[in-house]
Amino acid sequence: MTREIIAKIYELLYDAFGPQHWWPGETPIEIMTGAILTQNTSWANVEKAISNLKDADCLSLEGLYHIHFPQLAELIRPAGYYNIKAARLMNFVNWLFENYNGEIKNLESVETGQLRAELLSVKGVGRETADSILLYALGRPVFVVDAYTARIALRHELIEPDADYEQLRELFESNLPQETQLFNEYHALLVRLGKEFCRPKSKCANCPLEKLPHTLEIEYC
Repeated sequence: MTREIIAKIYELLYDAFGPQHWWPGETPIEIMTGAILTQNTSWANVEKAISNLKDADCLSLEGLYHIHFPQLAELIRPAGYYNIKAARLMNFVNWLFENYNGEIKNLESVETGQLRAELLSVKGVGRETADSILLYALGRPVFVVDAYTARIALRHELIEPDADYEQLRELFESNLPQETQLFNEYHALLVRLGKEFCRPKSKCANCPLEKLPHTLEIEYC
């Protein structure tokens, strides 16, 4: 039954919203940088920071590897928490150079589970960030989970209130075909739904999922 509901949710959202064309980014390193910078801020702010990096000709692995910390922090200031995020970005780039000679192509031969574990070992890279890098930058079939995913799954009774990130990820990965493009589109559609309808205080009228079983009284941040 769970498998059918998850498939139906995707069908209804895709019919209502159409393709979302995620993730915005011209190169893998731009997507990776965006995944790190987008923590605790809006995408509009991330775009300003990425634009600054481009204007300074620093949005490349070599550019980020050789940039001085104060300059990097200043360039990404629009993304907020700029000193913390500059350190996280440098940690990530240093890991890539120390382990893979600064070549994204050298990641291709690494098994997804191992690569995820390595990403999570980088200070400042959490599960959502690691999975965003794997899915959107590297094309690995890993389902990205965020607050929107949790809120929607809880209200549609797919999970218990105490379900953690890994349980949510397993819920979707075990009930969907292992297809990168599907995971990409599904996550983007859930974000769209979470922003427009399934807000902390739900707005169920005219929601694409309104006719599916759901719990109205749950408020979820």
